[in-house]
Amino acid sequence: MNYDKMRVLYHQHLTHWSKKRVWPQWMGYPVVKYPADMLTYAQIIWQTKPDFIVECGTEKGGSALFFAHLLDILKRGRVISIDIKNRERSRRLPRHRRILYLSGSSIDETIIARVRGKVQARRCMVILDSDHAENHVTQELAAYHGLVTPGCYLVVEDTSANGHPLRPKHGPGPYEAVEKFLSHHPEFVGVPWEARMLFSLNPGGWLQRVS
Repeated sequence: MNYDKMRVLYHQHLTHWSKKRVWPQWMGYPVVKYPADMLTYAQIIWQTKPDFIVECGTEKGGSALFFAHLLDILKRGRVISIDIKNRERSRRLPRHRRILYLSGSSIDETIIARVRGKVQARRCMVILDSDHAENHVTQELAAYHGLVTPGCYLVVEDTSANGHPLRPKHGPGPYEAVEKFLSHHPEFVGVPWEARMLFSLNPGGWLQRVS
C-alpha cells in the first residue's frame, strides 16, 4: 500500500472512529484516548520508566488509573493528574495509591508550583490533554517542558485536530503549538509513533527529550 492510500485510510478510519466516540474503558473507567495510543503509552512507559507522570486533563480518570497500573508493574512512580473539574468529580474518580489529583487549571501558577515541588529532579513524563486551543497548549508547553528529563516524553494529545486530519474547523490547536515549540526547542524531537502503530490521535505530538 502506498503512502497516499495510507493517508486516505488514516483519514477515513479516524474520522469514523472520532464520530462514534465509543471510548475504551480501563477497569470500568472511561479512557478518553484512542486504543492504539494506549498501547503506545504502555511501550513508552516501559522503555523510559518515569518516576512521575504529569497528566494535564483528568476527564473520567481512566487514563490516570491505566498509567498507575503500568507503574505498578514497574514497581515505581506516581501519577499527578490535573483538571479544573477534579474537585466536583472527586467521588467518581478512581482511587489508587500512586495517583494524586490536583483540581485547577494546568496553567495556574499555584498548580504549576505544586507540580514542580513534587517532581523536583526526578525522571518525569508530561502529557498535555486538557484545553486544545493553541494558546492554552503553548502556555502548558512553556510551563511543563522543563520538567521532562532527558530520555522521557512530552506528549501533546489531539494534534489530529484542525485538519490533521480531523475537525478542520477546530482552529489552531495542539498541532500548531507543537510546530512553534519545536522550532525553539531542539532538545525535543518528534518520534513517529503514529507510523509505528498505524493510527494515532496525536500525530507529531510524541516528543522525546534528547538533551
